[in-house]
Amino acid sequence: MFQTVKDCFWSEKFWLPTTIKWSDLEDHDGLVFVKPSHLYAMIPYAFGLLIIRYFFEKFVAFPLAKAFGIQAVVRKKIPPNPILENFFIQSSRQPSQTDLYGLAKKCNWSMRQVENWFRRRRNLERPCRLKKFQEACWRFTFYSVMTIAGIGFLYDKPWVYDLWEVWVGYPKQPLLPSQYWYYVLEMSFYWSLLFSLGSDVRRKDFLANIIHHLAAISLMSFSWCANYVRSGTLVMIVHDVADIWLESAKIFSYAGWKQTCNVLFVIFTIVFFISRLVIFPFWILHCTLILPLYYVEPFFSYIFLNLQLMLLQVLHLYWGYYILKIIKKLLFAKEIQDVRSDEEEEDLSEDSEAECLKNGHESADRNSIPNGQHVH
Repeated sequence: MFQTVKDCFWSEKFWLPTTIKWSDLEDHDGLVFVKPSHLYAMIPYAFGLLIIRYFFEKFVAFPLAKAFGIQAVVRKKIPPNPILENFFIQSSRQPSQTDLYGLAKKCNWSMRQVENWFRRRRNLERPCRLKKFQEACWRFTFYSVMTIAGIGFLYDKPWVYDLWEVWVGYPKQPLLPSQYWYYVLEMSFYWSLLFSLGSDVRRKDFLANIIHHLAAISLMSFSWCANYVRSGTLVMIVHDVADIWLESAKIFSYAGWKQTCNVLFVIFTIVFFISRLVIFPFWILHCTLILPLYYVEPFFSYIFLNLQLMLLQVLHLYWGYYILKIIKKLLFAKEIQDVRSDEEEEDLSEDSEAECLKNGHESADRNSIPNGQHVH
């Protein structure tokens, strides 16, 4: 049964045009072709990248953060309160005015005290600026290295015709060592991003990031197995070239260099819209989706590849929306802030309120009004 399933999965009619056979991709005359078994190496390499990242953030990004004057934030501790903690975990991190009034009654606190407790409790789960800076440094370094490597691998290679000629049966190219390592590092990096999602800075587009990482891994794995390496390398470099500018803008934003951040973000916006909303759909996607229809009938490999590319394009439009929101804020507020991030919340009261919060003895009736109303 296993062999039957395997044969069905690797059927040539699903993966290859009618003029190409798996035998055409077997090593011969000193030429080496891609093999699905190569993908097994991606997981250990991903853990290797996580180890490299740990030492990079500790011995490179951390000293760099100190040089920029970025220090670890020591947040104020909050008094333990089982009632509020239970509500925070099981019900809501953002209680309504009605909830605040009910919780204040149960704890014999004021509504302002309860609201302040929830603000500080949310802040405890938010990453500090130092951690954001370290993550941005790691991503900037990786994207920069891979972009330079990708340009070095591809600058003298055909960029367009190979994307659609493979569909109509032109001889496929053997695997080059540079292509192997380019793919291995890129795929391992995206696997490492999936593995570190639980500890990385959580943003509002958390779900979109998961979808993007899975789509990228699936696309790269598929293009590797079917030897559509050319399309895979082009998609990767189109993504990396814009991400460099985004991560560099974040670095200077966290360092407090707002003017530099603004300039870099404007450059990122230009590169993003050109690479992902012009080159990607009207060049790469056109060559993989439209041109083959003139020569071959659609088959599984063609459909599956282009569905993933179109999913990436939808995500590009999604992030383009966020970028426009940031640009709007830049024009009117003169300062860039990542709208995807949860920012530190300020306390509602003065320092004297912290002492009241600690003691928890201030009368709830003094600042609380029934029916969920609150006087500020």
